[in-house]
Amino acid sequence: MANEAKYKRVVLKLSGEALAGEKGYGIDPNVVNSIAGQIKEVLDCGLEIAVVNGGGNIWRGLSGANKGMDRATADYMGMLATVINSLALQDALEQIGVPTRVQTAIEMRQIAEPYIRRRAVRHLEKERVVIFAAGTGNPYFSTDTTAALRAAEIEADAILMGKNGVDGVYDADPATHPEAKKFDHLDYIDVINRHLSVMDTTAISLCMDNKIPIIVFNIETKGNILKAAMGTVTGTTVGGK
Repeated sequence: MANEAKYKRVVLKLSGEALAGEKGYGIDPNVVNSIAGQIKEVLDCGLEIAVVNGGGNIWRGLSGANKGMDRATADYMGMLATVINSLALQDALEQIGVPTRVQTAIEMRQIAEPYIRRRAVRHLEKERVVIFAAGTGNPYFSTDTTAALRAAEIEADAILMGKNGVDGVYDADPATHPEAKKFDHLDYIDVINRHLSVMDTTAISLCMDNKIPIIVFNIETKGNILKAAMGTVTGTTVGGK
């Protein structure tokens, strides 16, 4: 089935909210287990998959900074939140027999490997899921940028952007504008110029410079992660052919 797939190696970008379920905060074990099952489907088809988690279900660095906290400190707290999410996802994956490695940009050897590019690629080649945690290890950079950076470093074929409750990119918020139009394909520069909520500008620029396509899809529909990796999901593709 790998021969039928559009992409061989992908980076799945999950928001923190994607792990929170309906509550919108914390970690919902049922949701995490569901996502782990979908990731296993991708691996079982002979594809290589790495994951980047957000941390917004636990802490948002920008929110803390907006309330007077030192921005760098707030961002480091957000990085630690992504580690918590990554460990939860790792546990769910290993419970269903998927070998998984968490690699952190900030060293914490007791619970995870430090991020080493060559080791990450080797894990993927050995059919292990690699979860990149702690962002880039630097404040002022989002986990969107982490996904773009890691995808470039490991030479991923695409970034799969799983969204909650929306099946692609629209010209307006479909929740408040029923007449909103969904895009099937966008150029990187269109996303930047139109201020569309796909990724932040730094992340989009990285993808544009490295020609990494971004597939935006609804992660709440079971089976969509595999469909996105196969290139058959109903969503929006940014860049690519």
